[in-house]
Amino acid sequence: MRVLLIGSGGREHALAWALAASPLCDKLYAAPGNPGIAREAECAPLAATDIDGIVAFARREKIDFVVVGPEAPLVVGLVDRLEAAGIAAFGPSAAAAQLEASKGFTKDLCAEANIPTAAYRRLTDAAAAKDYVRALGAPIVVKADGLAAGKGVTVATTLAEAEAAIDGALVTKNFGAAGAEIVIEEFLEGPEASFLALVDGANVLPLVSAQDHKRVGDGDTGPNTGGMGAISPAPGFTPEIERAALDRIVKPTVAAMAARGMPFKGVLYAGLILTRDGPKLIEFNVRFGDPETQALLPRLKSDLLPALIASRAGDLRDFDLRWDTRPSVSVVMAARGYPGEPARGGEIRNLAAAEGGGALIFHAGTRADGARIVADGGRVLNITALGDTMAEARRRAYDAIAKIDWPDGFCRQDIGAQAV
Repeated sequence: MRVLLIGSGGREHALAWALAASPLCDKLYAAPGNPGIAREAECAPLAATDIDGIVAFARREKIDFVVVGPEAPLVVGLVDRLEAAGIAAFGPSAAAAQLEASKGFTKDLCAEANIPTAAYRRLTDAAAAKDYVRALGAPIVVKADGLAAGKGVTVATTLAEAEAAIDGALVTKNFGAAGAEIVIEEFLEGPEASFLALVDGANVLPLVSAQDHKRVGDGDTGPNTGGMGAISPAPGFTPEIERAALDRIVKPTVAAMAARGMPFKGVLYAGLILTRDGPKLIEFNVRFGDPETQALLPRLKSDLLPALIASRAGDLRDFDLRWDTRPSVSVVMAARGYPGEPARGGEIRNLAAAEGGGALIFHAGTRADGARIVADGGRVLNITALGDTMAEARRRAYDAIAKIDWPDGFCRQDIGAQAV
């Protein structure tokens, strides 16, 4: 098969690494890709949201199957356009992608389908929103309704923080149209877990669990980011909790979307909080998580590509996947300044030496400058390792990081530490 992968981040590098290993994949392209992905695929200079360009490229190169990595092209209807052109594509329709594109849409669906989640209110007026948070008190959660690159959520520990987040979205328009409406939620206590499943419109095939580390600093301090690292499996994610998440959250959502005439196909990512009353939904994503994918895929022993094809074809009922029982740790190296304006252009050296100890390095925000690899984003590298124990996986990942020569780079030192 001739396969086209859409995207340019660390998630897409991990997907490219897995897809290129498939015996079914004769030729792998990526649009636009990055220097790490270029080791696995032929990269085409097309933006992930260049719908017309991607459809034309897929036709010209006789692409058999398209795998869409990031959320933005899903939300604007890339899968719809590809399928209309007769090109098979993995991922949800634009209608189904509302599960990520609008937090308000998802909260309303949860209320209708009796899916356990935090109590909430949708608001567009800053004064009314402030009155609401004052009535509830802190801690409280303020979310931009739309896509905000992982930066639209504020877990406010004080009323002042909550009011600043409200002003940021509704008054100073920090998130543009994505923050024209906000969702204010009650604060839920408990450990978080990421639970991903392949869905074919009706059937659900769960993947192994993971846990993201969202805040920028050690000890879960500082502002939220797109994710500073991930581990798999998630601590405390027992078979009983998985069954509850499937039966109370994932399957009811799939059924509710089908009933609405917008069946979901692709990866449904449930961000969960494990409360005393069982798992509750924080949010849905409609694609592979980032950085969870970088921790999950190295544990996958099965061929990924047939599973994605079965998801698109509505054929997951009897599908199964095999997983490595060893845990994994994936640490994000970010550029100085992130999650604000990152330092760009700094050369990254010794990557080959860092990989020599068995770690995998997925490029997330790099570009080639001649023979040099330089930083070109906020989250720049994902360093992933497996081990017989979580402690061993952590040691291997951080040993690899110690070999990387990049003065502008930093990482959290405690990814997976609580699990150990």
